[in-house]
Amino acid sequence: MTITPQMVKELREKTGVGMMECKSALQEAKGDLEAAITVLRKRGLASAAKKSGRETKDGLIGSYIHNGKIGVMVEVNCESDFVARNPEFQTLVHDIAMHIAASDPRFIRKEDVTEEVLASERDIYKEQARATGKPDNVLDKIVEGRMSKYYSEACLLEQPFVKEASTTVGALIAAHVQKIGENIQVRRFVRYKLGE
Repeated sequence: MTITPQMVKELREKTGVGMMECKSALQEAKGDLEAAITVLRKRGLASAAKKSGRETKDGLIGSYIHNGKIGVMVEVNCESDFVARNPEFQTLVHDIAMHIAASDPRFIRKEDVTEEVLASERDIYKEQARATGKPDNVLDKIVEGRMSKYYSEACLLEQPFVKEASTTVGALIAAHVQKIGENIQVRRFVRYKLGE
């Protein structure tokens, strides 16, 4: 089976493991994502995946002000105050706040997008595709492709990280989970823009 870059990207986002390791695991698992996660866990690399279910009761509220025109507050949770005081975690929180200021996400994760917004976006994309004269049997594929793009624009964890576009915010957090050894979650954020 051919391992596509999209498959590698999806595995990397779920586990926080490097791209070459993800590709190797996918090849070993013959393209099965869940089996590839198991392969990585057996190698001791997918620690982020198993930590994601642990409760996060501590953390920080970070802020970022850009030129006095855009302000962001974000709550990022972790499991202990020890990690919350860690300079690496504090830098992560600051970087996430800065990213939110630059990229203006509407939601934290895909699952947070409301049914009304999803239905509205799908209708818009379907009409746009229909207007180009595409046959009905390919409209749904076009709509799903555009929905993937929508998620990468509207959802914080799906967005390419502003300081390193080759990784997403979700993968950045997963890499920190693996490095620090605790679950890390973005709980909420607010973004203010002068005059809005």
